[in-house]
Amino acid sequence: YADRSQPFLLGERSFSRQYAHIYAARLAHMRPGLQERARRKWGTEVAVRKLCELRAGEKCCVVGTLFKAMQLQPSILQEISEEVTTGTIPVPYSPAPPSSSSSSSSSSGGSDRRLSAAGTIFAVYGSEQDGGKFLVEDHCFTDLPPPLPWKGPDSDRFVLLVSGLGLGSGSGESLLGTQLLVDVVTGQLGAEGEQSCAAQISRVILAGNLLSQNTQSRDTINKAKYLTKKTQAASVEAVKMLDEILLQLCTSVPVDVMPGEFDPTNYTLPQQPLHHCMLPLASAYSTLRLVTNPYQADVDGVRFLGTSGQNVSDIFKYSSMDDYLEILEWTLLAGHICPTAPDTLGCYPFYKSDPFILTDCPHVYFCGNAPRFQSKLLEGEAGQRVLLVTVPAFSATQSACLVNLRDLSCQPISFSGFGAEDDD
Repeated sequence: YADRSQPFLLGERSFSRQYAHIYAARLAHMRPGLQERARRKWGTEVAVRKLCELRAGEKCCVVGTLFKAMQLQPSILQEISEEVTTGTIPVPYSPAPPSSSSSSSSSSGGSDRRLSAAGTIFAVYGSEQDGGKFLVEDHCFTDLPPPLPWKGPDSDRFVLLVSGLGLGSGSGESLLGTQLLVDVVTGQLGAEGEQSCAAQISRVILAGNLLSQNTQSRDTINKAKYLTKKTQAASVEAVKMLDEILLQLCTSVPVDVMPGEFDPTNYTLPQQPLHHCMLPLASAYSTLRLVTNPYQADVDGVRFLGTSGQNVSDIFKYSSMDDYLEILEWTLLAGHICPTAPDTLGCYPFYKSDPFILTDCPHVYFCGNAPRFQSKLLEGEAGQRVLLVTVPAFSATQSACLVNLRDLSCQPISFSGFGAEDDD
């Protein structure tokens, strides 16, 4: 095992910088690769220009950042103007209505749904028209990153991916399913076949939202202090339950714990590891690793890269792509884990580099807290083989994912205490 999440660990934390730096660093880092990709696609003689160098009528290639104009996107400038002049405010159904427009369009009349996520670095081919508009004839993304050497095991070894335990929701079925999950992993439940399979689980990865959204109570903030003096935050009891569950798991298998949207850590990406003082029982074991979100590690020679799902759900909300697996694949092809940050997804204002750029192609790429389980084995031109997995929220589906490191196969495993058969 080797932890590869160092780029996502924050040293000094300064929020005094502007977010323009992260866009500039992203463009500067990805421009050379996109120019090379553009020449492979449109010919080595294609002229690569900046916007200030465009000539009317000349066919050329431009590399830049996609900006999407969304009429109903929350804007601080609009809020200030509304304080001065009151008017009727439309009720927003979605920040990206059908009338939203991107800064590029296709001359063939068709539109690419993947061109609907702001912050994407991509190349367009076309020519400048009268009036300063650029007519786009074709476009391309950076494609899959370079492959890593395959050092996977020769025999069956499994990694269990679980997300969205949702502790503190008050659901008895969810708690029972969680205990069944723990008992199966620790070998206390199931026939010989299930127990032999559990013995081959080399690691458990908990991909965020360990606590339920119900624990995000604002009563202690909104009420007077004397009214809440003897009350306890809902998250306190939920963290105690998490500690007891991790204690049971850590006695038999290494566990990596990623934070999520509703967990007690910083809200902006990259989310820093949970503090070990919140988990006094489980922290006594060296098998517990509190990691970042996004998370990257080598497990038995297989590179894992994944998030707790905020990057995919944000693109789902602000684009016309409506399938989590499609979005996950597109972020890999676009060369960036979360292109919509910092526009519609909170992130730290990095200054010199953008750690979310994909420099190496992982073997397993996953996102947590998806509506349902999906998987796909993606193969690239340079020999890349990537298993894409959307891990369902456990509290809603009672399902987890079992990844075989030998051949990158993946299957869902369901836990239910009400007579349903396990898919193990």
